[in-house]
Parts: sequence; structure tokens; C-alpha cells
Amino acid sequence: MGKKKRTHAQYADDHDDPASHRLGAHDMSVGSGPLHVHDQRRTNLERLSNHTRAANDADGDSWTVVGRGGKKLKTNNYPALVYSDLHKQSSCIRIGDLQNLVLFCIANGTTPQYISVRHHFGVKKVVVLFVPGLERGMFDGNVSIDSSEDVQQGLELGKGADRPTEKMISDNSVPRSVAVQQENGASHTPASPDEFSPVRLAADNLPNPLKPLAACFEHLWPVKAQGDDKYAKVYSPLHAMLNSQIPKLQEQKDAERVRKGAKPVANSQWQNKRTPVKDFILSKDELQDHDYVLHPVYFDSESQAAAELKRRADAKQTSSSGWIDANIVDLGAGEVPDQEVEQGSLTAGRTVFAMDCEMCKVEGDDAALTRISLVGWDGEVVVDELVKPDKPIVDYLTPFSGITAEKLDPVTTTLADVQKRLLDILTPRTILVGHSLDSDLAALKLTHPFIIDTSVLYQHPRGPPLKSSLKWLAQKYLHREIQKGHGSLGHDSVEDSRACLDLVKMKCEKGPEWGNSATSGETIFKRLSRTPRAGSSLAADGGQGKTGAIIDHGAPEKNFGQMATFSIGCNTDADVVDGIKRAVLGDPDGAMIPGGGVDFTWARMRELEACRRWSNNHRYDIIQMEDSSTTEPSPSELAATVASTVSHIRNVHASLPPCTLFVVYSGTGDPRELARLQQMQRTFKQEYKVKNWNQLSVRWTDTEEQAMKQACRKARQGLGFVTIT
Repeated sequence: MGKKKRTHAQYADDHDDPASHRLGAHDMSVGSGPLHVHDQRRTNLERLSNHTRAANDADGDSWTVVGRGGKKLKTNNYPALVYSDLHKQSSCIRIGDLQNLVLFCIANGTTPQYISVRHHFGVKKVVVLFVPGLERGMFDGNVSIDSSEDVQQGLELGKGADRPTEKMISDNSVPRSVAVQQENGASHTPASPDEFSPVRLAADNLPNPLKPLAACFEHLWPVKAQGDDKYAKVYSPLHAMLNSQIPKLQEQKDAERVRKGAKPVANSQWQNKRTPVKDFILSKDELQDHDYVLHPVYFDSESQAAAELKRRADAKQTSSSGWIDANIVDLGAGEVPDQEVEQGSLTAGRTVFAMDCEMCKVEGDDAALTRISLVGWDGEVVVDELVKPDKPIVDYLTPFSGITAEKLDPVTTTLADVQKRLLDILTPRTILVGHSLDSDLAALKLTHPFIIDTSVLYQHPRGPPLKSSLKWLAQKYLHREIQKGHGSLGHDSVEDSRACLDLVKMKCEKGPEWGNSATSGETIFKRLSRTPRAGSSLAADGGQGKTGAIIDHGAPEKNFGQMATFSIGCNTDADVVDGIKRAVLGDPDGAMIPGGGVDFTWARMRELEACRRWSNNHRYDIIQMEDSSTTEPSPSELAATVASTVSHIRNVHASLPPCTLFVVYSGTGDPRELARLQQMQRTFKQEYKVKNWNQLSVRWTDTEEQAMKQACRKARQGLGFVTIT
């Protein structure tokens, strides 16, 4: 007779050794294979005894564990996270993996491949806390937050008494997080995936401000932010957590395998929300972020106007270089009185033109206007003219512009003629629509304050700073094929203008969220609203599924807050803590949030981010080229802010009811060096168009390119903590 196969619980009891970490409710797994874990009954039951068990035993569920000798043990069905270092994973977990854990526990998500959750159906609530500014270097001493040397020895990684002491280090030249310290003080990168594994938090080895975290979490997890190292891009850690993909049926997956091009958006369940076109005009900050030359009307103070005038003079963007500004003296001049607006009108009394230009390359490697098309709101062509550049043409760019020498030979219209005509057309009530219109306006040498850019209006599926092409947007949302002559006959600027116009009209009809994550995916709040509570159904609950709340500084009711059941605005991190308690437990009188609270809570603390100068609230003075270290807070100031933030985290942890999954993540590492290099690159690109190499204020070589990619890798190194209370 063969050996009797042991149960998973028996295997765990038989392998109770230091090589497998016992985390109680804090365990996590880094393998997708069979996990060798410790029994967590004692830890979880002790935790449960400190709370009221009635709420958690309401379902009367229980489970049976087979211990040594086949003895059956009866205990509560308590959820827990478990992991084993016997199975190493080959890459760092990402913010999307943390989201997957959340959805698996409370929204019927797919089973995580990097973690094992015992009795996940027992998780009653989830709280996710976003804490930008928290960095790995704080834990290993590379970021000074405590003057005492004996508490800056880093994280204890030893899994046995006979193993060498290990700690996390930060190296700007090699993206790594773990090194083995040798007797002579040297270090080397171990040939193992330990750098992707969770790291044990030892209170005795942590700086004083961080010690309380060891009482809440047993391990720190390296978490990589979404991004692209090749192009030095870091994507939004907020979007990575709060945007989720819509689950697909097998039939949908099969159909996508044979489909070519962009997949048409599914809108069968979409609810339209008609929105006036003026609501989509880019703000001053958005115009700056997307490299538009700002119209003078945006500068209220003389100092700002003088600084912008100097910048434009240096970039040869003033009237002496042929630039013009639309005849608008006040932003308020574009507002239309209510009595002049027809009820339900999408244009709200404004005049809307869609514009597209074609360019060629002239001497000096500059881009020059060769064709301009202007289309009205009704789709009728207002302007469609060929333009002869002032400088000799080097390359007609025919495969893209469709312009040839034969077409331009008889043309006499100049850029000045087009500018004069546009000044007559553009009024304070005019809105210009286009796709990446900054390049078109640069070719026209024109500024206008009221811009709608479809490359910004419709977010890229992976979020900013990526942008979708007009061809892809038309294919996906308009079910229209445009630019068929791309690479051969060139584009049709009238066709492109109408495509932009139709995309804006669609946005106005369907609402601000159309074309964003809600069409290619959905917010986590919407996903929860379709998920029935345990033991119930959507029909029984009146069509309402699980609920969610967002707590953030400022006005969170915008953006993701629109989809949340409740949103709470805050002024301080202490307010965020109070808001989390309200969301999780409910208002005592049920005034806003009913008793029992919500099922999912997302919150953000921002005081540490502000202390470290990671946030940027004054975009006009974005980044000066001086050394960013001059803005570093003092160690004492940073230590006080870290201690306050950690105290808030512990306060939140202590207030959570049993069976609550608590996730804390930092989002990114230090992004300032990456931001500085990106700004340097933008400055170089602007100056390179109009200056000689020896006149450039900054120079961009392969050295700077590699430094930016390295800074991107560093900026993507975040961290996370996970536990079940």
C-alpha cells in the first residue's frame, strides 16, 4: 500500500521551522506553486478575542483543520495571508498585483498568482492607504530620519540564526534592494530572487520614527510602480490601484485573438451624461503640461507675464519672430450669458472649430506650415488652404502630409495671410479643437486660450503620459478608418479635423468619463457595485452591490470620487484618519454613511509627500535647474513628519474591525531626479529647434539619457505593507 497523501494543514504543521515565516494575519506568498505555511489558528483567534465576534460569526461558518495524527480541530473560519520563501518569484510585484489581491478578497476577482489567501471569503472589508513619500531608503538608513546610528542598521532579513546579516541598500547604478554584508564591509548582489521577496521588519533595527510599523506589519514588500523604463515613464500609482479591467468572457477573448486594430468600445450599459463642450477646455496647468505656448491672458501678475515674455523671447516665440496672439484680453470674455444659451445646447453659445495642419521640413530642420483646415461644428469646411513656406523646403514629408512640389508651386498664400484670416475668425467665444494641437499652433505661430485636445480628452489605456493616436481613437470610438494613405499618399487634414470634432461631440453626449478608464476598463468602485454581498444577491439588495468610499485631500468628489458611493474631503492627514474611521464604521447617527460602513475604502495621506517636496502645486515654477538637494527637509523635520505619518497609519490599523484587509503602498520612489531630467530634456528640445549647439543652456547627450532611465528605475521602486486585522 502506498503512502497516504497528507493534507495541506498536516504538511504545514510538520514543517514548523524558521525557513518558513510565520506572519499570523500578516503572511504573504511569493509563489504560485504549492505553499508550505504555518498554522495561524492561534494568532487569529487571539486577535479575534480582542473584538466582538458576533458580527463575524453571523453566518455560522466554520472550518475543519486536520492536525498531527489526523486529529480534527474545530475553529473559526478566519482569513489569513500566507507565504513561503521556498518558492521564489522572478520579478517584483506591482501595484496592479495589490489591486488583484483586493478584488480577489471582496469582488470575485481571479486568484492571485503571487500570494495565497486562506479563507478569503472571510474578508469583510478592505482599506487601501496610499502614502507617497514613504521610501525604502528610510528603512535601511540611506534616507536619514534618525540621528542614532544604532537604529539605522536596516531591515533584518535573517531567516535563521546561522544566516549572515542582510540589509536593504540603495545603489543608483544598479537597481537592486538586497546585499549581503561581508566582513570587510564590501557587498555583492546575491544570485537569487531574494530582492523581490518580502523583508522582515525588526523593531530593534528600525529608526525610531518607523518602529511602530513593526507592531502593525511583520514584513515590507518591494512594490514596483507601473511604467516604462525604455522611455523613462512612470504611470500614475493612483490609476494603477483604482482602475480595473472588466472581466472577459471566453467568447470575447476568442474574438480578440482574430481582431485587427483597435477593439470597438462596448457601450451597451453606458448611461449618457450630456455635458457642454466648454467643460472640456484645457486649464492653464493642462496647457503647460502638454507643452502649449500660453496666451498672455493667463498671466495675472506682472512678474508672471514678464517671466513668460522672457521665456518666449528666448524660444523665439514673440512677435519679432512672427508669432501672434488671439485678440482676447480677458478669460471672462468667453463666458456666454445664460439668457443667450439655448436650453440643452452642447455648444452653450460658444463657436467651435476643429483644426488640423500639415507641415513640411524647411532649411534649419524646422517645421513649416503647408496646409491648414478648419471645420465648423456642423462639419462644414470653413478654411482649407495650402500655404507656401518662407524658407526653402528640404522635405515635403509627402507620406504623412500628402503635400508635393506640384501642389505648392502655384500657391501664393503665406503664413502671414493665414494668421490674418485666423485673427478675424478667432473671437473670445471661439474654442479650437484638435489632436495634439500644440504642434499645429506652433506651425501657425499662434496662441489661443480656449483649447480642447482629443489626445488629452481621451486617455491612453495605460494612463498619462502616453497618448493615443487619432487613427486609433477614430477606429475604437467612431468605428471609422482614417489616414488610410499614411506612409504613401499622406493624411487628409479635413478628414482628421472632422474625426476630432466627432470625438468631442461623442464626449459631450456621453459624458466626461466616456473614453477614459470606464470604457476600456472600469473603476474599482463600479466593479464593487456589481458585486453582491455574501449570502445575498443584487436583486435582494435592490440592485446595489458592495459600496466604496474615497478619502483624500481637497475635493475627491471629482474624478474617481464620482464613482464612489461616498467621498470625504480633508485638509490634513489627521482628517484622513477620521474619514477612514467614518467610512469603515459608519456615522454614529447614520447622517451620511450608514452604520456598518462601506466595504472598500481608499485614502491618501499627503503631508509626508509635501514635506519631502515630492508634490508640485505651483506648476508655473515647475523645476529650476539648481540642485534639488537644496530643497531637502532637515533630518529632524523629516523625522517628525515620518513619525506623524506612521502614527496615523497605526491609528488607522487599531481602529479597523476584525477580518479587514489593510493595504498600505507608497506608489513610487523618489521622483524628483526623474522630473528634473525630464524638464531638462524638454528645455533642450525647445532650444535645439532655434539655437546653435554652443548657445544651448542645457545639452542632452547619451549620458543624460542613461541617467534619466536610471532615475526612472529608481522612481519606480515603491513599497507596500499588507495585513488582515
